[in-house]
Amino acid sequence: MNDQSAHIDGYHAHVYYDADSRATAEQLANAVTDKFAVELGGFFDEPVGPHPVANLQIIFAPGEFAALVPWLMLNRGGLNVLIHPLTDDSVRDHDTDCAWLGTPVALKLRVLRRDYDPELLPSA
Repeated sequence: MNDQSAHIDGYHAHVYYDADSRATAEQLANAVTDKFAVELGGFFDEPVGPHPVANLQIIFAPGEFAALVPWLMLNRGGLNVLIHPLTDDSVRDHDTDCAWLGTPVALKLRVLRRDYDPELLPSA
């Protein structure tokens, strides 16, 4: 076992949707922003970065994890969700150090840089 001690700056939840389930993703976004201290990174109706399908990006601080993730487990409306940390290695974050709710989506990891742009980190 390799003990990783990377600092976690926050988390992303990527909620995957298609044209038929976008309304469900919108409802989820409204509920999440009403209940938790999160930022919406936006709705991406086309593939972006490593995400091969449309996704809603939710950005949150480590302090929200314990409440938000269990809520997502029970309230994701059947949508697939990737939850990953924001450390100093975005490839590892999206690959081996992530969690999936629902069915994993094959990511395009080769397009990732190792670090994150500041706007992808929680502001609080």
